[in-house]
Amino acid sequence: MNIKTERISLIDGLRGFSLFGILLANLLIFQYGIYGKDEIAFFDLPKWDLAGYHVTKILVETSFMPIFAFLFGYALILMMTKLQQRQLPVKRYFFRRFLALVVFGLLHTFFLWEGDILFTYGLMGIVLLLFLKRKAKTIFIWMVITFAILFLLSFGVEDLGNDILYSEDTIQEYLKETFTIYQNGSYTEIMNHRFHEDPMELGDIEIFVVLLLAPVTILPLFLLGMYAAHKGWLVDFQNKRKNYAMTAIILIPIGILAKLSPAFTSFVDFSLIGGSILAIGYIFLFAYLYSKFHDHRVMRAFEKVGKLSLSNYILQTMICTTVFYGYGLGLFAKMGIWLGILFGLSVYTIQVVASHWYMKRFKQGPLERVMRMFVYWNVRSKPKIEVKDVVNG
Repeated sequence: MNIKTERISLIDGLRGFSLFGILLANLLIFQYGIYGKDEIAFFDLPKWDLAGYHVTKILVETSFMPIFAFLFGYALILMMTKLQQRQLPVKRYFFRRFLALVVFGLLHTFFLWEGDILFTYGLMGIVLLLFLKRKAKTIFIWMVITFAILFLLSFGVEDLGNDILYSEDTIQEYLKETFTIYQNGSYTEIMNHRFHEDPMELGDIEIFVVLLLAPVTILPLFLLGMYAAHKGWLVDFQNKRKNYAMTAIILIPIGILAKLSPAFTSFVDFSLIGGSILAIGYIFLFAYLYSKFHDHRVMRAFEKVGKLSLSNYILQTMICTTVFYGYGLGLFAKMGIWLGILFGLSVYTIQVVASHWYMKRFKQGPLERVMRMFVYWNVRSKPKIEVKDVVNG
């Protein structure tokens, strides 16, 4: 296995790009709630905002979180190679890293917001330890298998929908209560509502099936990222420009059409797998643009935000909950879709400026430093130098 382990600026840029899309997608949850975003008719949006809602659902939602999953898998292989080169305990360090993500996710969910992804990514990281030292071919086969399962789950869905999760009366009552509490409630009232109110009406068997299938929906992109790292997809990007362009041209339309499938038929719903396909298309589109304009200030801006991805992700939650929830400005369900997109662009611009300022003064983000301290069990957030390192150095 011959993998280049130097920091890849394209990966940082992709992380920053993904964070922007994640913010736009999450703004639907910040503004309308974790269930309200899929029951948008309740909020009686004007036509222009309804159009913006559908644009966001098709082009953004479920198509930027997978980019992060891909990069998670890609970075995993790079970090493993670096640790092996230094003769450091790979699985021990990774387990601590994933455990730290789980803890961050639990704290994020408990104190701030129900839309957390860190907890899930931490658990998935532990699962990925099974694939860590597998050959690229083995990882590819498992990636194809999980994609195939996801594809098969898209069929025969004409009788499935939100009505199997909750009744119309239940969701309407829940949304009315959520609307009032999130717009006017205190921090404690919103937290209590988040933990104790739930419109879901699933039995034990249904819950077990959902928990069993949940990893299948996101595992393919993690595995694809690991495979891509083995094959060096994101290194020597200047020489791969044409390949990036052709792949993006093919995958982006396919992804969009797949996400639109429920509008044409009730028998299949390829929207979930379409989100992953579109995400891969976005990865190659960004890689193509980066290969042409990697010195442009826009690309540098994405890189700065991407280097502080964990800190910036949590900061987005802190800003948005303060703006939309009752203990802050109370703008829940008041801003609208298009104004919300402009708001998201403003927040991201602030993060670009703040990240640039911060990176001039510090090497690591605040939460990134805490993560590394836990991983390396060292307040200096660096691996402890062992005797064999000194001798070899």
